[in-house]
Amino acid sequence: MINGYLRADGRKGIRNVIVVAYLVECGHHVAREIAQPFREQGVHVIGFPGCFPNAYAERMMRSLTTHPNVGGALLISLGCESFNGRDLKSHITKSGRPGELMIIQRDGGTRSTIEAGRAWVEQTLAELGNTPRADIKPGELVIGTICGGSDATSGLAANPAMGRAFDMLVDLGAACIFEETGELIGCEGYMADRAVTPELGQAIIDSVAKAHRHYHTLGHASISPGNAEGGLTTIEEKSMGAYAKSGAAPISGLLKPGDQPPKGGLYLLDMVSDGDVRFGFPSINDTEEVGELIACGAHVVLFSTGRGSVVGSAISPVIKVCGNPETFARLWDDMDIDAGRILEGEATLDEVGEEIRNMVLAVAQGTETNSEALGHQEFCMKYKRFEPIGPECLPV
Repeated sequence: MINGYLRADGRKGIRNVIVVAYLVECGHHVAREIAQPFREQGVHVIGFPGCFPNAYAERMMRSLTTHPNVGGALLISLGCESFNGRDLKSHITKSGRPGELMIIQRDGGTRSTIEAGRAWVEQTLAELGNTPRADIKPGELVIGTICGGSDATSGLAANPAMGRAFDMLVDLGAACIFEETGELIGCEGYMADRAVTPELGQAIIDSVAKAHRHYHTLGHASISPGNAEGGLTTIEEKSMGAYAKSGAAPISGLLKPGDQPPKGGLYLLDMVSDGDVRFGFPSINDTEEVGELIACGAHVVLFSTGRGSVVGSAISPVIKVCGNPETFARLWDDMDIDAGRILEGEATLDEVGEEIRNMVLAVAQGTETNSEALGHQEFCMKYKRFEPIGPECLPV
C-alpha cells in the first residue's frame, strides 16, 4: 500500500508540491524568482505564455493547479492579459487547496510581487506540512507514457518493456495513458481492433487520420534528424516502436488534454488540435506532451528514450527507461531503467517490465527519480484547440 496525500476534494497525490503559475509570459520572471529559494522544497513553476484567450490553456491550468500531486497554487498575473486569473483562483480554492492571485501591475511591480509571493509560499509550505495522509492502492494510480529522443532501440527494447509494465499496472486496476497520435500513423487498425467497442475503434482511427492531415499540411512528419541517425528511417518505423509502449490490454477510451480517465484501464490521449491547422505543429517538444499527460491526472510519467532525453517535469515525477546500452553508459545519472539489457541478452522483456512496474510503485511511495534528484522541473504550454470528446470515446 502507498502512503499518499489526501486532498479536500477526495483525490490522492504522491507528491505535495506548490505550483507558482504565471498567466502570461510577462509574469514568468516574477514567478521563477518567487520559486527559486524553494526549488528543493517542492515548489514548481508552470504557466501559459500567451496574452490572447485560449480555452485549451484555461482547461489545462484548471487541471494542473488542482492535480492530486498539487497542494497549493500561487497565480502570477501581469494584470492586462486575457487569462481569467480570478476564475482560476476560485477553482483552486473551491477544491480545498490554498490559492492566491498576485497582480504585478496592482501589487507594486517586480520586487514587491516577488517579496509577497515568497512570503505566501513560505506560509503555505508550513500549512502543507499538516496535509492528511491516506493509503493509495496501486489501482488508484494514473500513469502516463511517452517516448522522446528515440532511436531503433526504443522500439526494440524500451517501449516493449514499458508496454509489459503497462499490462501489469492495468491488471492492478491502474489507469494507463499512452499518446502521440502523430507517431502512431499506420497503427490505427491495430488499436481499433483492441478498442472495447466498434465506436471507440472508429474514434481512434479518426484521431490518427486527423494527426496525419495535420502533419501533412505542415509538410513534416513527427520524425527528427536524431531519429534518423538512430536508425529510424520512416514515420511508420517510428510508429511501430511507439505503439509497442501501449502493451496488449484492451483500449478503454480516448482522452483529450485535461480529460480524466473515469476508471482503470488503458487510454489513448489525442493531443492534436481539432479543426483547421492554426497553431503550428501539434506539440513543439516532449515537455509539452508530458504536461498534457499530467493534466489528465498522471501521478507518474514513464519516458522511454534511445538517444537520451534528460527532461523531467513539474508536478509529477518522470521515470526514464533507456533502450540503448551505450546511451545508458554515458547518461547513467539521468536514466532510471536500463532496458538495453534486453538487447544484450542480460534480461527478458518481462523482467524489465516488472522492474519498471516496481519502480512506478516505489516512486509513488516517495522514491526520487533521477530527474527529480537533478532538479528537472521542465514545463511548456502553447495554444491549441479541442472540441469535447463524444460518448463513443468513453464507453460505459
